[in-house]
Amino acid sequence: MQERKIYSQRVWVNDKIQPATISFQNGSIIAIDFEKLTDVEDFGNAVIMPGVIDVHVHVNEPGRTEWEGFETATQAAAAGGTTTIIDMPLNASPVTTTLKAFEEKLEASNGKLNVNVGFYAGLIPGNTPHLEAMMKAGVVGVKCFLTHSGIDEFPNVTEKDLDQAMPIIAKYHLPLLAHCELYDNEVDCDFENNPTSYRHYLFSRPKQWENDAVDLMIRKCREHNCPVHIVHVASAEALSMIEVAKKEGLPITAETCTQYVFFNAEMIPDASCIYKCAPPIREKSNNDQLKQAFATGVLDFMTTDHSPAPPSIKEMGSGNLKKAWGGIAGIQFLLNGSWTAMKDTLSLEQFIPLVTSKPADFIKAKNKGTIEIGKDADFVIWNPEGSEIIKEDNVLFRYKISPYIGQNLYGTVNETIVNGVTVYQNKTIKNKNKGQWLLQK
Repeated sequence: MQERKIYSQRVWVNDKIQPATISFQNGSIIAIDFEKLTDVEDFGNAVIMPGVIDVHVHVNEPGRTEWEGFETATQAAAAGGTTTIIDMPLNASPVTTTLKAFEEKLEASNGKLNVNVGFYAGLIPGNTPHLEAMMKAGVVGVKCFLTHSGIDEFPNVTEKDLDQAMPIIAKYHLPLLAHCELYDNEVDCDFENNPTSYRHYLFSRPKQWENDAVDLMIRKCREHNCPVHIVHVASAEALSMIEVAKKEGLPITAETCTQYVFFNAEMIPDASCIYKCAPPIREKSNNDQLKQAFATGVLDFMTTDHSPAPPSIKEMGSGNLKKAWGGIAGIQFLLNGSWTAMKDTLSLEQFIPLVTSKPADFIKAKNKGTIEIGKDADFVIWNPEGSEIIKEDNVLFRYKISPYIGQNLYGTVNETIVNGVTVYQNKTIKNKNKGQWLLQK
C-alpha cells in the first residue's frame, strides 16, 4: 500500500493539539513530524485525531439482523468518525453466552466489517462454565444484567451468580460490565394506566434501582478484586459511590452515554418512543452532574449503547412507552452528539480522550486510541466548529429512527480512515470491509 501523509494545524498527538504531519502505510503509522512536509495532504485547521472508539453497541446479528446487522451498523459508525466498536452479547440470537454462539457471531460478521469490531461475552445464570472458553477465544469483557434485559434468553444474574463468575473473570483481568438496575416491585407510579406518559415511565424506573445496583457491584468488586465497569450511568446519585470506590483503589470504571448528557426529561414529549431507553433519560439537573463527572474523572468515557429496533417494536405508531423497545439508535453520533453536549463543560483537549484513549485503555487495545509510531492508522478528520442539522438521508444505520434526527450537531466529519484506508469521505462510504476483528488473546 502506498505511503500517505496527512497534515493539519490541529493534530491530537502527545496529549495536545499541535501542527503535525502523520505518515502511514500498510495500516500503521510510520512517522510523525511536527512540521508540514512536502507532498502532504493539507487539511488546514481540521482536527486530525485517533478514530473514535465506541465500546457499547448492540449490532443484533445473527438472528435479529432485521433490527440492524454488521453491514449497516459499521457503515454508520464510520460516518460518525468511529473506527472501532465493541458488540454486546445480547439482542443477537443466539445470545453470546457459549463458545459456539461466539463462533456463530464471528462467522456472521465476517466480510461485513466497515470498522474494527470486538465482542463481549454474556454472563447469565448457569453459564459460568462457558466463560473461560470465550475469554480464551478473544472477548474483551463480560456483560451481565441485574434486572430483566428485555431479551428472555438473556436473564439477569443474582448475587450468587456473581460470586461464581467473578473469580474466573478476575483471573483473566477482564472487566465485568454491569447493567445496574435492581428491580423493586414496590414502585407505584400508575404507568400501567398512563403508558404514553414519559413522566410516568421515568418514575417507573427510579434512581434508587440504579443506586442499589451500583452499591452491589462495588461490594462484589471489593470482595473478588474483579474489574467492574458500570455501563450507562444515568443516576447522578450513584456518582459519589463510584468516586469513593475509585479513591479506595478498587478496579472500577464507569461510562455514560451521549443521550444522558444531550437530552433531558423536561424536553421529552409524551408518546415519543424514540427517547425510551433504560435506565431512562433523567432531569436536566441530574444530567448536568453527569457532565461534571467527566471533568472530575468519576466517569471514564462516553459510549452510545446503540440499541436499534424496527418501527413496530419501537411502537412508533402507538407511542406506548410501556410496550416500546427500550433503546436509542445513536452509533453515528458518538462524536458529534457528545461534543455538542459537552463543549460548554469541557475543552476539546479534555473531551478527545473520552472517545479515544480512555475507551482504548479499557479494552486493552494497545495499538489504538493514540497517534504514535507503530500504532494502527485509524483516524477521524473533523471540524469541531462546524455544525449541521441531522436529516434522515444522513443516517446510515438500518432504521431512520433516532432522537438525533432534526438536531443541530456540532462536529462535522470530513473523513474516516480505518486501518490506513479511507472508509468514509464527503458523506459517502468509499471503501467497504476494511475493518478487522479485535480479539483480546
